[in-house]
Amino acid sequence: MAEDIMTKIQNYKTVPFYNCFPNQNQTRNCWQDYLVFHRCDKTMTTKGGDISACKWYQCENKSLCPISRVSTWEDCWAEGTFPGKI
Repeated sequence: MAEDIMTKIQNYKTVPFYNCFPNQNQTRNCWQDYLVFHRCDKTMTTKGGDISACKWYQCENKSLCPISRVSTWEDCWAEGTFPGKI
């Protein structure tokens, strides 16, 4: 399974169409991918598992989200004022 995910990550070009977010504004999709990546990372780190499965969400996040938005969220995370549940 890890090889399959790594192959997908290596061949990654852009975020595929996701019918839950059909509109052009992808802010909610960006937010969800950001939360899912950090939840996955936290869970896998806690369980001592392989975090390569989480890399897919990180690739989607980097492809979809503006860098300024992600850096703002990272700053909030560092300050302890992040509004999401991770």
